[in-house]
Amino acid sequence: MIVPSCTTAASYTTSSRPVKLPRTKYSLSTSVSKSPIVISAVRYSSTASATSTNPTPNSPQSASNQLTWNRFLELRRTRRRISVLASSVTALATVMSGLRISIERNWDSMAAATVGLDPIVVTGLGAIGFLATGWLIGPFFGNSLFNVWYRNIRSEFEAKEREFYNRVKRHRVDPTSSSMANPVPDYYGEKIGSVADYRRWLKDQRAFNLKRGAYVGNK
Repeated sequence: MIVPSCTTAASYTTSSRPVKLPRTKYSLSTSVSKSPIVISAVRYSSTASATSTNPTPNSPQSASNQLTWNRFLELRRTRRRISVLASSVTALATVMSGLRISIERNWDSMAAATVGLDPIVVTGLGAIGFLATGWLIGPFFGNSLFNVWYRNIRSEFEAKEREFYNRVKRHRVDPTSSSMANPVPDYYGEKIGSVADYRRWLKDQRAFNLKRGAYVGNK
């Protein structure tokens, strides 16, 4: 009876060692379950700080950095095209509406009787006047449309435009010394559409001055 008791005691002592395993397994599971939360929090904070430091495309800083001189000159040409299109539309609309109103109210006959000309001539002169009026008021609508469309960079565009006109005024030639053989090369700089065109414009101004000096020296 002593031997079975010893064996049972030995088996009890050997089976009592694995009792620590649930503790280690429980501690590992709890540490693993907590680690993704910490990692996700750190990752979220890093991405939030990275996105907060980068400027958005609509911010003033990015808008000011994208308006280069080439971009400004391209937008200037785009504004001119919009103004020409608006002038064409307003001129056509003004002629049609003006002639219609003048014919319906018999203004052409009244003007012909007052001036002493034929009504057809008066109507033609009125059409030319309506056409000129519509063409002159067209850039007002074109520039307004351009300013609304590019309102994010309007302040910087106007600043660059003032600087551009100051450069043109400073470097352009004197038109009083022009002639048929030596015409003024683009006095207002309207043909400048890029930085390369501006450099070519400067060369043309210098060539005009050199040619004028040759003419003056011959005199």
